[in-house]
Amino acid sequence: MPVYEYLCDDCGPFKDLRPMSECDDPQACPHCEAMAPRVILTAPNFFCIPSETRKAHAVNERSSHAPQTLAQYKASHGPGCGCCATGKTKQARLMTKTKSGAKGFPTARPWMISH
Repeated sequence: MPVYEYLCDDCGPFKDLRPMSECDDPQACPHCEAMAPRVILTAPNFFCIPSETRKAHAVNERSSHAPQTLAQYKASHGPGCGCCATGKTKQARLMTKTKSGAKGFPTARPWMISH
């Protein structure tokens, strides 16, 4: 159940845990028991959301009113990142497999040991 904020005319703001179906209904003040309307005093709290989701929300908010400039886009993608490249830079490396399942990269440098 979400926590909603209410504002009592006499006692001030208070919070209460209510079902979503009762989100718009007034709530009795815990001090004076007068009915108080629901208000939004603070921003939603997103501390439990994974960082990838928070970044996606930030991108959506930014792009709705101010798209990224070319300089901002280039700053977020380093040289040769490959995530949005086309043509030869996006081609996959040639890979071979032996019967035992070992991978081989014939176009790679054969004198280097991979890790």
